[in-house]
Amino acid sequence: MNQLVSNAQRSLDRTAIISNGQDYSYQELLDASCQIASYLLDGRSDLQEERVAYMIQPGFDYVKVQWGIWRAGGIAVPICVSYPSASIEHVLDDAQCSTVVAQDEFLALLEPLVHQRGIRLLNTAQSAGNTGLLPQVAIERRAMILYTSGTTGKPKGVVTTHKNIEAQISTLVDAWAWSPDDHILNVLPLHHVHGIINVVSCALWSGACCQFVKKFSPETVMGNFLKGDINVFMAVPTIYHQLISHWEWLPEEQKTKISHCLKRFRLMISGSAALPVSVMNKWQEISGQTLLERYGMTEIGMAISNSYHDQRIPGHIGLPLPGVSIRLVDEENHSVQAGNSGEIQVKGNSVFKEYWNKPEVTTASFTEDGWFKTGDIAMLSDRGYRIVGRNSVDIIKSGGYKISALEIEEVLRTHTDIKDCAVVGIPDVEWEEVICAALILSGKTIDLESLKLWIRDHLPGYKVPRQYMILDDLPRNVMGKVTKNELKKLFVKKF
Repeated sequence: MNQLVSNAQRSLDRTAIISNGQDYSYQELLDASCQIASYLLDGRSDLQEERVAYMIQPGFDYVKVQWGIWRAGGIAVPICVSYPSASIEHVLDDAQCSTVVAQDEFLALLEPLVHQRGIRLLNTAQSAGNTGLLPQVAIERRAMILYTSGTTGKPKGVVTTHKNIEAQISTLVDAWAWSPDDHILNVLPLHHVHGIINVVSCALWSGACCQFVKKFSPETVMGNFLKGDINVFMAVPTIYHQLISHWEWLPEEQKTKISHCLKRFRLMISGSAALPVSVMNKWQEISGQTLLERYGMTEIGMAISNSYHDQRIPGHIGLPLPGVSIRLVDEENHSVQAGNSGEIQVKGNSVFKEYWNKPEVTTASFTEDGWFKTGDIAMLSDRGYRIVGRNSVDIIKSGGYKISALEIEEVLRTHTDIKDCAVVGIPDVEWEEVICAALILSGKTIDLESLKLWIRDHLPGYKVPRQYMILDDLPRNVMGKVTKNELKKLFVKKF
């Protein structure tokens, strides 16, 4: 990543990373990543896009290895630290990895997997080589493979080039006014574009400081906020929900102290899942911050964002970022007029190169004129874009209607007895799909008959769920996104 390294060389004495209670300068990051690169090269001049997987907790070691892979000319393949063996095997086999770099705590899990595949296993504690000349890596070359969440099928490897990544980072740095004075706290996993690009890479591109916490908890996050150094924060809606719940249990004096601290932040962002308006409003009440909601995905980085400088509209994701082209189309791929829903399609330098070793899937994911088909459905008004749902999950076809699951969820969350919820459609002979709602309760019980009457006062009859399930929590992936296909299985099994 040429530009990341060049930018770092202008901030050598500044703190780049705070990890495990230790400060690391940009000079230390450059030196450490150079050593990793040399160790990976092992006397060769260039890795020539070999896939190097790494299983490392978020922190300094993670970043030095990622940068080291890039500087050696390899393709970085991060592995989620909570993956079971089967998921790790899928990544190693699908990406055809030649090397895995890991911390001590993951070696026992990885050793049998890499041994049977003849893959080289390196320990971060030992991976320091004699530094020498590193290759000049062209920005058109492949840089990273991130695996999709797998919520709609088996995880696919999304390949981005150095050029794609530089476009994703530089666009956000400008749009969100990053500066060397920023200090962000990362609480996100680093096998996903949200944490890798939006948080860590944007901070380091800007000469800012990125701080890591060893393990997320609301107490730890609030404690770090109160130190007064952090001024930027990004998280998924689930995390904001947990922070709100924690704040509500605090003594009044502590609540006031935290709220005063949060009001000094420069920017707070929510993403990776739809932000409930109720959560946005409550966080604004607590912090004085209007969360900036944006839209993106693994394949495109960020494409649409609410304005940093102007009004942010609840329930809306804003307008296209500079350098990104957006259009909405119907099922025949014809453009739709403002006020009508259509699939979001994207063009721009930030759009990924390909799905790894899946040329047919890659071709099918683009239109003939080069637009990437996101599968997400949105509407455009004079207030910007608003997500309606996802083609295969959040759009329920019932009784001849196309119904937004997200709309029903927003209404349900306004009920005093409902803490959170998720809505799905289950196949049905008569209706095509039946609307089902999974509920997490605020208290111990809920009268479902009264709830149904209440919903009919807020939604048309054809949008009212027919089946309900009470859960302690919703099935989620590591990013906190509800895995609706898993939820569907629960309903099918019960009903």
